[in-house]
Amino acid sequence: MAEASISWTEDQFRCSVCLDLLKDPVTIPCGHTYCMICITDVWNQDQKGIYSCPQCRQTFSPRPVLSKNVMFAEMVEKLKKTRRQAAPAVHRAGSGDVQCGSCTGIKLKAVKSCLECRISYCQTHLEQHENLFRDQKHNLLDATGRLQELICPRHDKMLEIYCRTDQQCICILCLMDKHKNHDIVSTAAARTEKQRHFEEMQRKFQKLIQQKEKDLQKLRKAVDSHKRSAQTAVEDSERIFTELIRSIEKHHSEVKQLIRDQERAAVSRAEEQLERLKKEIDDLKRKDAELKQLSETQDHVYFLKSLSSVSLSGSTDSLKVSAHLSFDDVVKSVSQLRDKLQQFCTDDIQKISTRVKTVQVILTPEYETREVILPYSHPQMFFDEERSFNSGWQYEMGVNDYDFEHTVPPPFSPL
Repeated sequence: MAEASISWTEDQFRCSVCLDLLKDPVTIPCGHTYCMICITDVWNQDQKGIYSCPQCRQTFSPRPVLSKNVMFAEMVEKLKKTRRQAAPAVHRAGSGDVQCGSCTGIKLKAVKSCLECRISYCQTHLEQHENLFRDQKHNLLDATGRLQELICPRHDKMLEIYCRTDQQCICILCLMDKHKNHDIVSTAAARTEKQRHFEEMQRKFQKLIQQKEKDLQKLRKAVDSHKRSAQTAVEDSERIFTELIRSIEKHHSEVKQLIRDQERAAVSRAEEQLERLKKEIDDLKRKDAELKQLSETQDHVYFLKSLSSVSLSGSTDSLKVSAHLSFDDVVKSVSQLRDKLQQFCTDDIQKISTRVKTVQVILTPEYETREVILPYSHPQMFFDEERSFNSGWQYEMGVNDYDFEHTVPPPFSPL
């Protein structure tokens, strides 16, 4: 009931020329009220100097002086405020909606567009439009924001004809000049003709979409498989390099132990010799002391007897010490081993890097030739000359026959 009351009240304050709420309302002598600008435009178009009411057709002479109806203006402002409060949010034009061209203030969502009036209407203004043009058949279509595209830019007329010769929509005036004697049909007939091609194109698009979706799923599976294989390769590489490091550390420990064992053996032999030499020196010193004491005796018989019992004991040969006291040659050999390992690793890392780069989901330019790919390709990966190498690096693995879901990529293995 409240909405009906508001609608009825608004109708009393609508201009019958613009169909919207009165703007600067003026009441002419017959009692009807219009927007000041609307009635002014109507009377300005009258060339005969006879000024009439658009509704009741009562004429006035001379031209009435227009004055703003203050009471009507206040009522209209109140109605606008009431309409803003009463308008449901669902009917308001949102982002992307076509707005009603007759609404002032808050724009409501348009439901229809009129090709003759070239304006879109909300439900309320559409009803007023239909009442006003009840005797005329205006062409209405679902609300569109592309009304201007339906108008000929040259003649400002509706595009109602399709020129088959020039493959474009034209208006009736275009037919008289630029498209004279051309093969033409109505836009509706052209739509029917084109609809068959359109439906065929739609089928092709649907087929292409299905193929692309299938390719998308296969590619996703390929990516997942690629990720799993990469993770396995990383884990295997880490394990292998850890084993390699442990092997080097083991050999390092063995070399250290070898050096220490040699050191202990050599030092042990040298210490034995040191003890023997010290003992021999002590014996020699003792005998030297005895000889000195004997040389000082005055007893000739004792001297002669004692001298015959004194003998030179111990080896008189000089001790030979080895000239190879340094482990420099060992250090040199270890350094050479290091250099060889580094060079070996550098060379093989390059080979590994090349092999890593060949593991592709989508083929890249540097691996587009058969000669480069085949040494590293999976046994079940195939290449089609027409599609793979001539169409820009297509990776046929999985696009047609390759089963990504049930095929496990070859495990990564270092050289």
